Amino acid sequence: MRKATIRRKTAETEVSVAIGLDGQGEGRIDTSIPFLDHMLNLFARHGLTDLDVRGRGDTAVDDHHLVEDVGICLGKAVRKALGERKGIARYGSAWVPMDDSLCGVAMDLSGRPYLVWNAEVGEGRIGGFDPTLLREFFKSFSDHSGITLHVNLMYGTNNHHMAEAIFKAFARAFREAVAMDGRIEGVLSTKGSLEG
Repeated sequence: MRKATIRRKTAETEVSVAIGLDGQGEGRIDTSIPFLDHMLNLFARHGLTDLDVRGRGDTAVDDHHLVEDVGICLGKAVRKALGERKGIARYGSAWVPMDDSLCGVAMDLSGRPYLVWNAEVGEGRIGGFDPTLLREFFKSFSDHSGITLHVNLMYGTNNHHMAEAIFKAFARAFREAVAMDGRIEGVLSTKGSLEG
């Protein structure tokens, strides 16, 4: 089992993330931000990734610091769980419809972080959640996981559905990219390394 645990404590937040890449899709999520919990549960379930996330922070100010730090910790946990990235498929992509919305996500577990974000979800709150923080989450995740990540939301009218399409496509692409392939010896790179 490829597993990792990351803890982060600052003056603004306290976050812990435990991940199992070869799981059954079990999510135990409590970040104190209900909509983020919902999205992370979607990621766990559709990515068949076991995920335990706990988070608290200065949400009386706003959710920004906590959302960003959850992204940082999830990225670090993924990077640690992948280890040297030997035998992984490396690339993953998925298109997911969610009612009125359609999103495509592609990723490369290259060791080189890069985010392309073509996903305007709008500024109207989803419950109490600010959807502009979605980009901050994925930027933090990409930066700290060493994953090149392209998120392309093609269309949608309901911002909750758009966010769900993003996370479900992300989960499916992630599941494909981290999958082990017995035909791959070492790492899938002519350089012989996937560490940037």
